[in-house]
Amino acid sequence: MRLTHLFAVSIIVASLAGCTANEAMDSVDVDLAKVSSKVNYQLSGKIVQKMQAMSMAKTSPILLRIFKEEGVLEVWKANTNNRFEMLRQYKICAWSGKLGPKVKEGDRQAPEGFYPISPGQMNPNSSYYLAINTGYPNRYDQANGRHGSNLMIHGACSSSGCYSMTDEQMQEIFALARDAYKGGQQSIQLQSLPFRMTAENMARHRNSPHIEFWNMLKPGYDQFEISKRPPEVNICEKKYVFNQQTDGKFSPTGQCPAMSTPAAMQSALATYNKKYDADYAKAMSKYEGMVWYEPSEAERKAIVAKQRVGKELAYAPTGSSFDAGKLMKVADLEKQMARRAELEEAKKAIELQKAELEKTTRNGKNVPVPQENPIARPVEQAVVDPAPAKKGFFGSLFSRKAAEEPQAAAQAPIDVAPADAAAMDTDAEKPVQNVNAAKAKPMTAQPEADATKTAAENGEAASTAPLEQAATEQQPKKKPFWKLWGN
Repeated sequence: MRLTHLFAVSIIVASLAGCTANEAMDSVDVDLAKVSSKVNYQLSGKIVQKMQAMSMAKTSPILLRIFKEEGVLEVWKANTNNRFEMLRQYKICAWSGKLGPKVKEGDRQAPEGFYPISPGQMNPNSSYYLAINTGYPNRYDQANGRHGSNLMIHGACSSSGCYSMTDEQMQEIFALARDAYKGGQQSIQLQSLPFRMTAENMARHRNSPHIEFWNMLKPGYDQFEISKRPPEVNICEKKYVFNQQTDGKFSPTGQCPAMSTPAAMQSALATYNKKYDADYAKAMSKYEGMVWYEPSEAERKAIVAKQRVGKELAYAPTGSSFDAGKLMKVADLEKQMARRAELEEAKKAIELQKAELEKTTRNGKNVPVPQENPIARPVEQAVVDPAPAKKGFFGSLFSRKAAEEPQAAAQAPIDVAPADAAAMDTDAEKPVQNVNAAKAKPMTAQPEADATKTAAENGEAASTAPLEQAATEQQPKKKPFWKLWGN
């Protein structure tokens, strides 16, 4: 599909300056107690007045932009000149995983890329208040063998691969999208990016294993910054291409046809890239010998842990990578990563030992398996008193009690600290748990082990305290002889 000469008009009036991370978040003018219909909710007078001041029709097209590292979702809306300006900026309540694209089901990664959203992807009956399906996997994801399902932008502030907002935020976003569809927009473009692709940020993340993927997304980001119009997105040779003219056809896995960038866009990109290259050189000098430490989801959550006090279980803000990450010397980061690898190996060793202890049973009771402990801190095995059994009534009673205690000790669960509750979720939506029921249900050894495994699979940083606690099995406390009559 050929692009029109409108590029020239839009580029002439566009500013090369993008939005900054310091802009204040918009407050949401939604009172859920007064919302009688989530689908028919009408936007507040305050936001309608803002649209009018920005020369925007209530039903004009919108575009969504997400920046993971900042943890923000932006709503851009077309004005009377058909150029998009940012109308709203919301703080994302929860997103799981780390920076980087989603690759497979269950990896807890939130998607990155360019995704078209049609009216059929709006879900007013979501278990998470309201939801908009991102459309993952798109044609690029499918061409590269990536898979997953039910990756949403939704409410409830709980994520395991989705971008989760508060219910109030989601009500407003849903209404903005609904009105844009009513105005004739057939597809809303979602730009889901790791960060603003400025020279500073690209230099800071130059050592990331995802940098090649991000360099492929960058032209789409740049061209929107230049034209303030959603770029035309196509896929060929398993890669994204933006705003390309051609007489041929695009095939996600086939060879790219002969194509060219419109002349007006080429000229604007030349000016844009000249400034970018100069800024990148300055940033590289600034970060020489330094590397950015990308925090895990658990480390992000620790920053906002105080916000969870007194909140329901579904309220799980994940914090900002800016706040939890940091610049480090390369040598220091290598030491930290080596330490993390050791802790992960220790976790696996504990899991293997526990599995071995549960293999052999006798009369439904676990029996310890004698073997060399694979970790530095051995788990203490129950020791049977070698003293000969006493004869007589008291002797047989004490003998029977001593024989039972090693078996009870073998059944004592290894206390492995569970990962955060969000780590046990899947990508698909599910109803929010009842808080009281969750509190009343006792925890067992098996869910704790599963949670630890899940945390290890997602590369989250482990704490040394739970490992030391797990490495020592507690001995059963013996009762005084006068309490044995009850048995």
